[in-house]
Amino acid sequence: MNKDIGFSKYGKQFQESLVQLILQDRPFADQIEEVLDTRFFELNYLRVFVSLVFKHRRKYQVHPAMDTVATILRTEMDNHNESLRKQVRDYFARIHIRKEVKDEQYIRETSLDFCKKQKLKEAMMKSVDLIQNSSYDEVRKVIDDALKLGTDNNFGHDFKKDFEARYEIKARNPVTTGWEKIDKLTKKGLGMGELGVVIAPTGAGKSMVLAHLGAQAVLAGKNVVHYTLELSEAVTGQRYDSCISGVSLSTLFARKDEVLESISDVKGSLIIKEYPTKTASPNTIRTHLEKLKKQNKKIDMILVDYADLLKPIRNFTEKRNELESIYENLRAIAQENQCPLWTASQTNRTGLNAEVVTMESISEAFNKCFVADFICSISRTIKDRNANGGRFFIAKNRNGPDGLVFPIFMDTSTVTIKVLAEDKTPVVSPAMDPGQLANALKEKYKKFRTNN
Repeated sequence: MNKDIGFSKYGKQFQESLVQLILQDRPFADQIEEVLDTRFFELNYLRVFVSLVFKHRRKYQVHPAMDTVATILRTEMDNHNESLRKQVRDYFARIHIRKEVKDEQYIRETSLDFCKKQKLKEAMMKSVDLIQNSSYDEVRKVIDDALKLGTDNNFGHDFKKDFEARYEIKARNPVTTGWEKIDKLTKKGLGMGELGVVIAPTGAGKSMVLAHLGAQAVLAGKNVVHYTLELSEAVTGQRYDSCISGVSLSTLFARKDEVLESISDVKGSLIIKEYPTKTASPNTIRTHLEKLKKQNKKIDMILVDYADLLKPIRNFTEKRNELESIYENLRAIAQENQCPLWTASQTNRTGLNAEVVTMESISEAFNKCFVADFICSISRTIKDRNANGGRFFIAKNRNGPDGLVFPIFMDTSTVTIKVLAEDKTPVVSPAMDPGQLANALKEKYKKFRTNN
């Protein structure tokens, strides 16, 4: 316990009055409960008292009356020693008699500041251990979380007042995929705060698809940030050069002037940032984006090539938990920056030569599928690759239909990807298990090959 607790700005007197106000004022309790952690109280009897009050509120969805609190203190404190039980009861007796909260207005106005300072103090103490373990990304996170406490001033969408806003395209501010058929399915592309994932086996063209998506956004006048965790910045940039200019990758050097002329007319902007595999975490990306914004650079779309090559913010026992955390953080980054974010995921062995890659082939952590707003897969058999063909399977689509297979044309020499006419017959029924799904997809593909 701090020796000066009774004399500090937010010492014993302040904390006792804060708890009393929580008990006596239900609307205030509703507000402060969202940001208040019982650990913020430096006196054990206040921690216990508030914990019991909040526990009752959560369990019964009602704010306890004084008589109810008295009953709680008699029946729910058996796990605490007699000395602490006496302190809690003595405190309750004092505020029960006193009735009025001392310095009530001051308590109301400074309660959030108290929570922020206690959170920051806690974060600083935690950071000492994290620094010793070289967990610098997590240090940044705990400090940022502390500083952001209570800063959300968005009260939410008013169902009646904001009726028209729900039907405005700009509410999502979607960015085109460059594929008319996919844009139609997704209501004009991936929207702000949304996460799109491209699933594919190794060598199937994940990076090509991400470069295509970035190039189409740039051509549409958008400002794109592309993070590459496998390829160099130069190689990634050359893929954009080829995609935008139509010049094959093999002749870029010989036709540099032609390429330069093509990209000079591009309306949007592109930043490509390379991080070696498993050296960058979602917080690394956050830091880089903050640097760009401080330079007044507008960000309309983010690409991460690809998420599985990021390191988690903190260590987990199991890899699947690491990946789930990474994808959750990427979606959070999309929301924080109010723009779409595209990434990719590796399939397991079942997807290597599959005619149609489904979500059951996703590597390691299937739960990352729940985080994404849009998921499509690329499947390219050996025969497909020889013919510059393949298929897109729309595995998940929050903004439209899914379960559709699209034949594609993919010319890797020019980073050209075209989505061809789709079969609009649904691929799956909700009742299908994974085995039935796989068989249905195979039959659909055979039908497609027969008719084409």
